[in-house]
Amino acid sequence: MPLSRRAALALPVLGLPLAAGAQGWAPTRPIRFVVPFAPGGATDIVARVLAEPMAERLGQPVAVENRTGAGGNVGVENVVRSAPDGHSILMGTTGTLTINPHLYSNMTFNPLTDLSPVGLAFGTDHVLIVHPSVPAQTAQEFLALVRARPGQLSYGSGGNGTSTHTVAELFRLVAQVDIQHVPYRGSAPALNDTVAGTVQVMLDQIASALPMIQAGRVRALAVTGARRHPALPQVPTVAEIGLPAAEASSWGAVMAPAGTPAPVIERLNAVLREALGLQSVKDRLAQVGAEAVTSTPQELAAYLRAETEKWGRVVREARITLN
Repeated sequence: MPLSRRAALALPVLGLPLAAGAQGWAPTRPIRFVVPFAPGGATDIVARVLAEPMAERLGQPVAVENRTGAGGNVGVENVVRSAPDGHSILMGTTGTLTINPHLYSNMTFNPLTDLSPVGLAFGTDHVLIVHPSVPAQTAQEFLALVRARPGQLSYGSGGNGTSTHTVAELFRLVAQVDIQHVPYRGSAPALNDTVAGTVQVMLDQIASALPMIQAGRVRALAVTGARRHPALPQVPTVAEIGLPAAEASSWGAVMAPAGTPAPVIERLNAVLREALGLQSVKDRLAQVGAEAVTSTPQELAAYLRAETEKWGRVVREARITLN
């Protein structure tokens, strides 16, 4: 059975027993922590927050290295082709690990077989927001409205294949509603046009949408996580509005090249979990709208398989392409 966010993305960070032999491996030189996106985004920030406490525990520097291109595929492939000795790790994401394989026909690697799971690191939920001009105060009223006016409302996204596109398409498929997609070159301009009313709807990440919600510039109707978000306690989950299959989260996970020895994976996982247990790390992640989450390598492997199947279905049924 696929892991739910509650099971896979809300695992306790503290008090987890270390695997036998987890203390046995130590790096002999600095570790490259590859981020497949440009500096400054949430994925990059989380990697940099984790790098320092991981370095302290491993006894070697952990250097974040940004390798961008092809929707993150360039950075992922760099780690895939690296020596499986623990000195190169990746901060993978929902898109790079489980969505891109369904979008890029020319990928020369398979994240499920060419990478070794280390552990989950963070998760972020999305929120359904509408422009104040939309005559719906609740999610139920919104669903009734779009069903009565098929194709008349539009939603913005950060571009074809991005999380703000795929999460919205999952919602659209589950709710069986017809809303027009308007792709932008990034989530920020899509949010700006939602605030302006150029598009009426967006399923944005909570971190970026929250200031606009708090300012009354957009109205929040539902969150996509398994539980209500602490920053929006009055906003119901998609399960609470009758759409449990629309539950979705964006997440990040640490990966290593396939073939990395088990003692190395165990040590990296133990160090990652220790870092995520620090209150200072949790607080810094919260500042960028991310939640510290963790898993064993085995739990992450099962979660990756479930997410790959889930997003492959969305890509096929919604006919998502990069063009």
